[in-house]
Amino acid sequence: MKKFSHGIFATLLPALAMALLCVNSAKAQSMALPQKVPVPKVFSPPAGNIPPARLGGTPVPEPRPDAEGGKTGEAATPNGEDPATPDRAPLPEKAPARAPPTGKSQDTDKVEPPDPRSNAPRSAIMPADEAACRARLNALGVRFEERPPESSTSGCALPYPISVKTLGKGIELEPDALMNCSLAEAAARFAENIIAPAARNTYGEELKSVSQVSAYACRPRNGAAKLSEHAFGNALDIGHFSLSKGTEIDVETAPDEKAAKFLADIRKAACGPFKTVLGPGSDADHARHLHFDLEPRRHGGTFCE
Repeated sequence: MKKFSHGIFATLLPALAMALLCVNSAKAQSMALPQKVPVPKVFSPPAGNIPPARLGGTPVPEPRPDAEGGKTGEAATPNGEDPATPDRAPLPEKAPARAPPTGKSQDTDKVEPPDPRSNAPRSAIMPADEAACRARLNALGVRFEERPPESSTSGCALPYPISVKTLGKGIELEPDALMNCSLAEAAARFAENIIAPAARNTYGEELKSVSQVSAYACRPRNGAAKLSEHAFGNALDIGHFSLSKGTEIDVETAPDEKAAKFLADIRKAACGPFKTVLGPGSDADHARHLHFDLEPRRHGGTFCE
């Protein structure tokens, strides 16, 4: 019996081995192993080598991903279309160039109408009103001399000038002043009726002389294009008074008490006989003299400061 069993086992063993080999071969074919083992990717920093944000610090935004095939900072276009990029970025338009300065303000650019006195005809024979004015000066005791006419291309005009030496009997005008006859008459009457009484009331002295700093002068007004009244011999600037007992009075911004009263009385009374009155406090140009003129104004108006 043993002998028989051993013979059967010996007969079946090769068959069993073959069967196992076939089964293992079939399993090997059903399990396809990968040819290569995947290698884990190592994280690489973004373009620009930006360091990672520090703990507790402000997070740093990641740069935009590069467009495929493009340069850093270029936006990707859909469907692979080429972007319509101009050859060069347009330059900003330049602001229009400013007009060169003319050296004149808007105010001075306004054309002033010509003064009718600039182009007034001059008769070879002295007009009747000029002759009558001279007769009145003689009656007031004013000493004066005739002078040749004054004119210029800029519009200054003094067709019948006189050089005035005194403002009446015993009142000298220093130095002699070139002006028109109307101004000479107004100044003489003002000296006799206003200045001389003010000297007596304030100082108990007589008016001896008046010192002028400007009369006829061919020039425009200070800081303006319009001609000054001096350009027509129609203005007189007074800077000093001398009295009979030696008192000297300067026109200034801070006179003593007596001088202040004397000057204030004169200045106040001048508004009316003269059409323009300026002096210390009006502006810097009149800080050391009194300006009196006969500028023709509408409706006989005055300007007094």
